[in-house]
Amino acid sequence: MMSGKYTSIDNQKVSGSVPAVPDPGHVAVRFTDSNLQTFPPSDAKGKISGGSGPPRDADDTFSKSTVGSDDSQPSGWFGWFSVASYKPYFDVDTSDVLERIKDSLFPFRGSFNEKTSSNPDLYGPFWICTTLIFVAASIGTFVTYVAHKLKKEQWNYDINLVTWSAGLFYGYVTIVPLGLYVILKYFSAPSGLIQLLCLYGYSLFVFIPALCLSIVPLDIFRWVVAGVAGFMSATFVALNLRAHIKSAGERWFLIVAAIFLLQLALAVVLKIYLFTVSV
Repeated sequence: MMSGKYTSIDNQKVSGSVPAVPDPGHVAVRFTDSNLQTFPPSDAKGKISGGSGPPRDADDTFSKSTVGSDDSQPSGWFGWFSVASYKPYFDVDTSDVLERIKDSLFPFRGSFNEKTSSNPDLYGPFWICTTLIFVAASIGTFVTYVAHKLKKEQWNYDINLVTWSAGLFYGYVTIVPLGLYVILKYFSAPSGLIQLLCLYGYSLFVFIPALCLSIVPLDIFRWVVAGVAGFMSATFVALNLRAHIKSAGERWFLIVAAIFLLQLALAVVLKIYLFTVSV
């Protein structure tokens, strides 16, 4: 009969027991040198390169580029019929447009071409001409409406005022720079067509406040307003083109004088057809 106490097992050899494993001591483990490869490989080819910068497509999506520089855009004369070719000339900030409008109101500086030579825009000229059309039509309509009401006469809206203003401003800001572009090219003093369109477009801004002041029913006052606006606009264009046209030779003065007089003629036309409203 087994007692309640456990008996100790002697450290003796018992049949069926596993012999103890001898201590082998310190074992040194050596690893062969491994050639780790970075991912992605530096010589990887394909759309995504091993550089740290973003893909080129993401970088150049909204960047301003030269016309025809993109392979997807048509080159040569076909570029003029592509809408994508004109996208860089409408990529301007509000601060840029306001700064250029401010320069047009200070014509004696003559630094407009220098500031816009690297990035001329068509956004400002387009909206300046469009604003001129609606201002001329609305003010002309308002003044004639008041005149007829004061005389108790029947008043009819003249739609020709809008079409005439659109033809005048859009036509002037397009045909005159295009003609000047051809003339300067003939005299071996070529200038960029977009630069000329930009210059002439901003030169018309001064006529917007002039048209607003034409509401005053004094003919002499309207002549003064039209004359001052025409002189400022003509001086702005002439001074900004003078330095460039001097390279055309001895006839540079005649070209600048013709530019100045043509801009004054525009002011006279505006006075006769838009500023002359009897109240």
